[in-house]
Amino acid sequence: MSNNVIRKNNVEKPAVGKTLKKSKRKKRNFNTARVVSGILLLALSVYVCLSVVSFFYAEFFSVGGNSAGSYSNWVGRLGDFVAELLVKKGFGISSLVIVALMFHYACQLLLNRKIFARKYILPVMLFVVLWLTLALAVIFPKVPILSGSFGVFVFDELKPVLNTIGTIIILFLSLLLFLFLRYHLNLFSLFGKNDEGKQARNKCVKNDDDTIIIDEQMNDNNLVDDGSDYNDQTDEGDELDNNNDEDGEDLPEIQLIHKPNGAEEEMEVERPEEDVVDEKEIKEHYTIDTEYDPTLNLAHYRMPTLSLLNDYSNSVEPITNEEIEHNRQNIRNTLKNYSIEIDSIKATVGPTITLYEIVPAPGVRIAKIKSLENDIALSLAAIGIRIIAPIPGKGTVGIEVPNSKPQIVSMKSVLSSKKFVESAYELPIALGKTISNESFVTDLTKMPHLLVAGATGQGKSVGLNAIITSLLYKKHPSQLKFVMVDPKKVELTLYSRIERHYLAKLPDSEDAIITETKNVVNTLCSLLIEMEARYNLLKMSGVRNIKEYNAKFVARRLNPENGHRYLPYIVVVVDEFADLIMTAGKEVETPLTRLAQLARAIGIHLIIATQRPSVNIITGTIKANFPARLAFRVVSKIDSRTILDSGGADQLIGRGDMLLSTGSDLIRMQCAFVDTDEVENLTEYIGSQTGFPSALYLPEYSGESSETQVGGGDLSDLDPMFEEAAKLIVTHQHGSTSLIQRKLSLGYNRAGRIMDQLEAAGIVGAAEGSKPREVLVHSDMELRDVIDNLK
Repeated sequence: MSNNVIRKNNVEKPAVGKTLKKSKRKKRNFNTARVVSGILLLALSVYVCLSVVSFFYAEFFSVGGNSAGSYSNWVGRLGDFVAELLVKKGFGISSLVIVALMFHYACQLLLNRKIFARKYILPVMLFVVLWLTLALAVIFPKVPILSGSFGVFVFDELKPVLNTIGTIIILFLSLLLFLFLRYHLNLFSLFGKNDEGKQARNKCVKNDDDTIIIDEQMNDNNLVDDGSDYNDQTDEGDELDNNNDEDGEDLPEIQLIHKPNGAEEEMEVERPEEDVVDEKEIKEHYTIDTEYDPTLNLAHYRMPTLSLLNDYSNSVEPITNEEIEHNRQNIRNTLKNYSIEIDSIKATVGPTITLYEIVPAPGVRIAKIKSLENDIALSLAAIGIRIIAPIPGKGTVGIEVPNSKPQIVSMKSVLSSKKFVESAYELPIALGKTISNESFVTDLTKMPHLLVAGATGQGKSVGLNAIITSLLYKKHPSQLKFVMVDPKKVELTLYSRIERHYLAKLPDSEDAIITETKNVVNTLCSLLIEMEARYNLLKMSGVRNIKEYNAKFVARRLNPENGHRYLPYIVVVVDEFADLIMTAGKEVETPLTRLAQLARAIGIHLIIATQRPSVNIITGTIKANFPARLAFRVVSKIDSRTILDSGGADQLIGRGDMLLSTGSDLIRMQCAFVDTDEVENLTEYIGSQTGFPSALYLPEYSGESSETQVGGGDLSDLDPMFEEAAKLIVTHQHGSTSLIQRKLSLGYNRAGRIMDQLEAAGIVGAAEGSKPREVLVHSDMELRDVIDNLK
C-alpha cells in the first residue's frame, strides 16, 4: 500500500488546523461577517422569544395580568415593549412564527447553508402568520390577546359581510388553495382517483417529426434550463436553490441543428429528465448494489446552455452565385492561357473558403498546374490561394479561393450541430467548420496531445477558447479538470471563476491560473507524480487505460479502501510555450516531454500554443510526441514546415483560418469564434453554481529534495506531521499511506516518507504488497512512550 497515491477528495473538508492561504483572505473576512451577523440575529431571536413567552405567561398565570407595575418581564422593560408591540398591537401568538423565521435565518448564517430555500420559507411563513391570526380571532373572539389587534381588526371588517360561517369557509378555501399552489396538492388522490391525475400529467404532444415528452416525475423542483434562471449563491458552501419560480412548468431545451449545405432542419425539442437528487436518494446511491456515479458529488450542477453564446449566422451575406461563376471563369481562362485543358470544375462553398475542384484533361501534368499558383491568384485578385494537387482520394486538383466576404462561424452553431450533440467521444472538441461547411468535431483522447501555433492576432487564443468551451459543454466537473498555464497573465484569467469546478492546482498555490515559471515547473513535476500514481492504480486493477479503470470503479469492482478512486481527465493548457522555453528551457521541456510520451493512457492530455513556431521552440522531441498540430496563419514557409512539416500555413488568410494535421492529411477549416463576452457569460454561469470546496489538489511537489527523500526512514529528521500521522494510524488501527494522504492532505512523496519513518519507529510493520501495514502500537499511551523515546 505504500506505493498507492490517494489525494484528498474534493468533497471532504480541509484538515483541522490547515493555514488559510492569502488568496482566501477576502472570503475569510466575508465568513467572519456572516458568523457575527448570525450570532447577533440568533441572540435577537432568543430575546424576542423570551419577551413574547413571558408576556403570555404573565397574561394567563400572573395575578393582575400584565398591567403596568403588576409584573416584571423576564428580559426587562424593553422586552415588555417589544412583546406588546408584536402581540397585543400586532399578530398575537402568531408572533412566534416571526421569531421562528428569525431563528431560521440565524441558523442559516451560522451553518453556512440553506435549511429551506428562500422561495419556500418566506411565502409559507407569511401565509401562516396571516391565516393563523384570522383563525384565532374567529375561534377565540373573547380572547383578543391570541389574535392581536390585526386579527381582531380583520375579523371585524369581514363579519358584517360574511358573518362567522362565511369567514370560516374563506379560511378553509384559502388553506386548500395555498396547499394546491404551493405544494401541488393532488386533489385526485383525496378522492381515490390517482389514475386520472396521472393520465393528466403524462400527455405527450406530437408533431410531424418531434415529440415533447413530459416526465411524470417532474414537479416544481425542476429548473428552467435556458440560462436565465440562475441559482442563488450566498457562499461556497451554499446548496443550490432547486425550486423553480412560481410558473410551475419547465421549459424544454431547444437545439437547432444545421445541415452542411446551410439548410435548416426541423427543431428537435427535448425535455430533459429530472436529475435533482435529494439526500435520501444520494445515500441510497452509495451502496454495493448500485453503480457509482461521480457526478453526484455535484448532483445539482447544471450544464451550460446554448443561450449563453452569440449567434453570428446573419452577420454576413453568403457568397453569391455570380462571384462563384466569376471565379470559375477566371480559373478556366488562366489555365487555358497556359495550354492546360480541363474537363470540369466543381465548387464547394464554405464559410470563408470556396474549393474549386478541377478534373484536368488526360495528359496534363499536375505539377504544371501547381506552378501556376501565383498566376491564378493574380487573375482572381485574391490572397491566400492554395492549390492541392492532387486532393487525396479524389483524383482531382483543388484550388482554395477565399470568399470576398468571409462568414463568422459561431461557436453556438458548432455546438448545436448533430455531430457534437450526438458525439460519444471521451473528450469531444468542436474546432469549427470545414471548407465544405461541415462542423468538425474530434476526440482529444485520440490525438492525444495538440500543438497549436500561429502568428500574433491570427486566432490562436480564440482557438484555445473554442477547445475549452467544447469540453465545458460536454463534461461534468467531476469528470474533467484543467491545468492552465498563462505566462502572459491575460488570456486565461477569465477561467479563474470556475476554479472550484474545473481547475486543478498545487496545494500551496494561491492562483489556479499558473503565471510564474517556477510554479509551471513544479506543476509539471507534480503531474509526473500523479501520472506514476495513476499507473500504479492501473497496474493494481489489471487494466490498460483510464477508460477501463473508471468503468471498473463505476461498477464497484475496485475498493476505495485499497487506494482506488475515480480518475477525472486532466487537460493541460499552455498558452505561450515559447516564453517558458526561453526562461526555463530543459526544466520545462523534460517533464513536458515525459508527460507527452506516457500520460495518454492515464487521461492526462496536453494542449500547447505558441506564436513562435521556430525550431528552437518546437524541438524535434516536442514534435515527435505531438502528432496533432493546429496551425493558424504564419509569416513564412519555414514556420509552416516547422509546425506542419509542410507548407500551407503561410497561405492562410488569417482571422481563424487554420490547418489541422493529424498525420497524413491536412484539413482546412474556419475556427469557431468565441468572444470574450461569451467566455464571461459561460464562466459566470458555471461559477455562480455550487462547486467543490476548492480546486482539485495535485500531488505535493517541493523540488528535488522531495524526490531524494522518498522511502527514507531516517528518524533523525522526523517530518513535522509525523506525530499527527502516528496518532491517526493508531486511532484507526489501519496502516496505509492512502489514509495519511486523505486525512492530512499530503502528497505522495511526503506520505510515503512518513510511512517509512513510522516503520523505522516500530509503529507499523513492513509493507505487505497491496495490503495495509500491521499496526504494532495499540493505544495512545504506548504511542506516547514511543514518541518520547524518539525525542
